[in-house]
Amino acid sequence: MTFTPELAAKRFGYGLSPVVAAPASVSEMLAALLGPDLMQERFELGTFAQMQEHYSTYRLARREARKQAGTAEGDAAQKRQVAASRAAWKSNQHWFKQTIQRRIHTADGFRERLVAFWGDHFTAYGKGNVIKHGTAVYVEDAVRPRISGKFSDLLKAAVRHPLMLSYLDQDVSIGPNSVAAKRRKIKYGLNENLAREVLELHTLGVNGPYTQADVRALAHLLTGLTRTRDYGFEFRAQYAEPGLHTVMATTYAGTLSMQRIDAVLDDLADHPATAAHIARKLAVHFVSDTPSDALVEAMTSAYLQDGAQLSDVYAAMLMHADSWTTPATNIRPPDEFISASLRALGVSSLVFERMGRRTINRVFTQPLRVMGQRWQQPPGPDGWSEDDAAWVTPQGVAGRLEWAMRAPKSLLRVLPDPRDVVGYALGADAPQNVVFAAKAAETRAEGIGLILMSPAFQRR
Repeated sequence: MTFTPELAAKRFGYGLSPVVAAPASVSEMLAALLGPDLMQERFELGTFAQMQEHYSTYRLARREARKQAGTAEGDAAQKRQVAASRAAWKSNQHWFKQTIQRRIHTADGFRERLVAFWGDHFTAYGKGNVIKHGTAVYVEDAVRPRISGKFSDLLKAAVRHPLMLSYLDQDVSIGPNSVAAKRRKIKYGLNENLAREVLELHTLGVNGPYTQADVRALAHLLTGLTRTRDYGFEFRAQYAEPGLHTVMATTYAGTLSMQRIDAVLDDLADHPATAAHIARKLAVHFVSDTPSDALVEAMTSAYLQDGAQLSDVYAAMLMHADSWTTPATNIRPPDEFISASLRALGVSSLVFERMGRRTINRVFTQPLRVMGQRWQQPPGPDGWSEDDAAWVTPQGVAGRLEWAMRAPKSLLRVLPDPRDVVGYALGADAPQNVVFAAKAAETRAEGIGLILMSPAFQRR
């Protein structure tokens, strides 16, 4: 193994920084990951309960505005509805700024990258005016606390979260033979979205050893999982499909409870196909679009040896020689590119404190759209593409170039010297042509832009 601090920071974190030291060893990286979550403490996001409060206020005001339409009371309710929507957007601004600052200032970049990876693996976002802003706090509640524990715990937390249940329409799935369906004397459909994505994306993989019969059986088992009107979690036994159900040759009892749902999720988490799927996906994300079989097999073995303990899988990846000898071919997705750029420039918290809605839209939200990656809104349940071709498009590259040339000078009152930035951004092994370009640039803005657009910075 040929570990280097610079490669550790670039490949497994958000890049090098002029003010935060790169990891000194694999053991240091793993110890930091298993230690206190310092960035969560320093840059607090809050919880999903805040989004629930925004939504509840919005929902009640909307109902009152419709009920009292054309009256003074209705007008007042409509104003409360607008205020609740604005409050949700303001909270989302705060969550965005805190998320980016964690990436800029952390000495534990591997943790932040893993949070982003698993948040994408368990893609979910809200449908509607207010709840669409809930992804950051969904990740904070369901994903972040569990990235180093057992995969089954992470899987169960994500699957039962109200945002996931709404995103994949589980909140409208009712067993055809359930008490609720019979009582209402109407035919309620069984929604298979969550069941399919649990098997295809979250556990076994697209080519996993499951059939349509398994999808349908799992959909039956998942009935009962739902949410309250204000996006709290709830299990409703009267919605659950009774009877025995068989998934992947295992039959689950007819007891209408969370226990049978947890049982099937535990079994899926422990399946060898899940181990292989998770191992390969991690290797592709962090090391190469075409990771070696040896690396994937080592990670798969670690997954299976100790009950799907994710920290063991990470250790197997970080301790494998291929993680350090594979050439830097993976291109940074747009949000990672922007985060790594701000980290390399040493952007301080003061910049974010004075940052308002217009700046966020001009410097972050709109450029991310142009680059092809809307903030926390992937095009589908499978999350963002790991294929470099998804990001290396004419529009995407043009968007990166424009951002690299303009954004730094709009954020920083005094730009650092490009001759210094080249070392901060690329380290001691910075290519000589990039070093020369940094020295020869006519302005600091152009020099920084050339560094950030260099292949050595774009790829890790």
